[in-house]
Amino acid sequence: MSQTSQVRWTTADLELLPDNGNRYEIVDGELFVTRAPHWDHQEVADNICTELKFWSRQTGLGKAVTGVGIIFTNADNVIPDVVWISNERLASVLDDAGHLTAAPELVVEVLSPGEENERRDRQVKLKLYASQGVREYWIADRQLQQIQIYRREQAILVLAATLFSSDNLSSPLLPGFNCPVASLFT
Repeated sequence: MSQTSQVRWTTADLELLPDNGNRYEIVDGELFVTRAPHWDHQEVADNICTELKFWSRQTGLGKAVTGVGIIFTNADNVIPDVVWISNERLASVLDDAGHLTAAPELVVEVLSPGEENERRDRQVKLKLYASQGVREYWIADRQLQQIQIYRREQAILVLAATLFSSDNLSSPLLPGFNCPVASLFT
């Protein structure tokens, strides 16, 4: 992962970067460049999204997708691994280009190996998602096969639980949603 901090990047700058398979994100004007995700990384993201999609189809309460862009501000553009958003919220925050312009209720990031990747997801994005109003943030660690659940308390996201492969994943945000954590890492 490379990072450029001497320049304050904006949404307009992202439009000028090449479409070369890299993922470009900016948080507070700082550019983060990552390669396309590892197969196993994407499989975990897809497994989580599949469970959320299945639940969403049963309940009709919202939608789950992978790799959607969120443009919070001119200096905060990210591409989370998975998001879940209620139908009501989606109708009011989707722009004409198909990007979200405000926080979904749930954001999921699957950790990629490397200290800088972990810092981005565990610190930089946690702070961004908290400041933008995300209600729940899941960090999936495929190496440890665990999921950390952060829930909104007042104006911040606080670690509410760390779930292991023997646990079941549920959420007060998603009534009736329940799946074995182990199934997300297979």
